[in-house]
Amino acid sequence: MSAPSGDSDGAGGGLPPLRDVIQRHGLAAKKSLGQHFLLDLNLTRRVARAAEDLSGASVIEIGPGPGGLTRALLESPAARVVAIERDGRAVAALAELEAAYPGRLTVVEGDALAIDPASLCPAPRHIVANLPYNVATPLLIGWLKRIDDYASLTLMFQKEVAQRLVARPREAAYGRLAVLTQWACEAKLVFDIPASAFVPPPKVTSSVVRLRPRATREAVDVALLERVTQAAFGQRRKMLRQSLKSLGVDAVALLAACGIAPEKRAEELDVAQFCALARALAAMAATGPRAAT
Repeated sequence: MSAPSGDSDGAGGGLPPLRDVIQRHGLAAKKSLGQHFLLDLNLTRRVARAAEDLSGASVIEIGPGPGGLTRALLESPAARVVAIERDGRAVAALAELEAAYPGRLTVVEGDALAIDPASLCPAPRHIVANLPYNVATPLLIGWLKRIDDYASLTLMFQKEVAQRLVARPREAAYGRLAVLTQWACEAKLVFDIPASAFVPPPKVTSSVVRLRPRATREAVDVALLERVTQAAFGQRRKMLRQSLKSLGVDAVALLAACGIAPEKRAEELDVAQFCALARALAAMAATGPRAAT
């Protein structure tokens, strides 16, 4: 099933070293695409292992570039790998991998922001990716809104972003992204990758985060949950009785309906309390008092 690779940038098993692939296809990383390539196959294998059991599953990779992580995923027991790549230079380079793993790798050329990954392959589906820095957060938010399409997400982010996903109430990194992520998933920061491991090296450390959909989660309108968290964290230094006024309802009454003291600040509430606020907002918007104008 797999073609073994030996050296640090993926040579062996008839596959050329990744640095040769980059040179032959003119694949110098583009800043405009947020590209930072991970070429050390020992590290890419570690990322693939972080996704845990991929046996018989479909694995979706975003932004594979020259294919370092792609090679590690193809060595796994996954049934198939679907790689979404918008850079035509990389699409040409990945054709070599398609030939080496007939029937197991499909390369889709296009913008991942405009593609529904779940439409490309059957369940169970896992996303495993070194996400381009410039689109990592919007991609994640889109997947979280349809989290039950996936068995897991194993993703590389800038460490600062990764910390925002796993932050707990009262921690500095806790905010909108933590609430939405932890509402949908169990989130774990698995390990860090130094900047020196990438080509070209970014200015920051990266982190691998594994997200698994919760078996049960709070019933809530996700759009309203986003509205509430945007209002609350948009003015995070203010008390909620002030910051939630932007929702257009009586903020004190909204908080009272959830048993939350109006003097609380956004960083003090847990995910369940934000979900309660979103449900109360839905009820109040339909029947309750509007804020004074």
